[in-house]
Amino acid sequence: MSLMTQAAQARTPRTGAQATSSVASPADRPRATPDEARRHDLAAFLRSRRERLAPEQVGLPMTGRRRTPGLRREEVAQLAAVGVTWYTWLEQGRDIQVSVQVLDAVARALLLDPSERAHLFTLAGADDPAPVKECPSVTPGVRLLLEQLSPFPAVVLNSRYEILVSNPQYQAFIGDLDELPPEDRNLMWMAFTPSRFREVLIDHRTERLSMVARFRAAMAEHGAEPAWKALLARLRKASPDFEEAWQRHDVLLPTNGVKRFQVPGVGLLRCEYTNFWLSPGLGTRMVAYTPLDDETRALMHKLPG
Repeated sequence: MSLMTQAAQARTPRTGAQATSSVASPADRPRATPDEARRHDLAAFLRSRRERLAPEQVGLPMTGRRRTPGLRREEVAQLAAVGVTWYTWLEQGRDIQVSVQVLDAVARALLLDPSERAHLFTLAGADDPAPVKECPSVTPGVRLLLEQLSPFPAVVLNSRYEILVSNPQYQAFIGDLDELPPEDRNLMWMAFTPSRFREVLIDHRTERLSMVARFRAAMAEHGAEPAWKALLARLRKASPDFEEAWQRHDVLLPTNGVKRFQVPGVGLLRCEYTNFWLSPGLGTRMVAYTPLDDETRALMHKLPG
């Protein structure tokens, strides 16, 4: 074949099966990265929240007939005090840097409720500077349930391991909370500083490593909150053992399991503990301790009631 013939064939458009075979199949097309997918979800979420709002809901006057439902992009930008182009790019899923201050302003402009606000910051991959705080109160129903669990020990904790309330049987593990300052009523603090909890928890050296891993995993969602920062700084300063465990960077999600307690005047308790979540997500929970064997079941009746 001559060079002229080869050149002519190269210039000839392919048709039929040849043209079809040159088109990339769906499997060959580049897939969206996790960041691209998240930006796409963020864009769709913002559009949906914008389109549900009427101008009068945000204090804007009605100006003639509207082609699309809800607010216009420029109106959201005006309410949030951000540039129209920037907000448009955000709704288009562009790869742009988003500050928490701007996200906060957009959340306020769109009148997002607490769940929607949390979703916005999650999609944006940012820490909320004013997160929804877990309610520290314990309802009468929860208190009644704690009483009904007797003789089984039970406690209500938040995700920082703060003890919110417990039944008398659980106080055999931790002592009288009224004798402790409020900042010390925390299982993480008790596990790494001298306390009754550390004395009666037989496997406290290994158990507290798991506690640190769960604390680190939980803190990923609360890193901007002063209460979490203060507790972390206090633990790192007070306990070299905590600092060593913290530097492992291990993470765990809360799970059920088994713990052993040697309670003075009662004996060895082999307990299975179960988490019952009292709030959305992995926040406040009730932890109940049930006997792992008949001997422990009998000994639990000796716990203070």
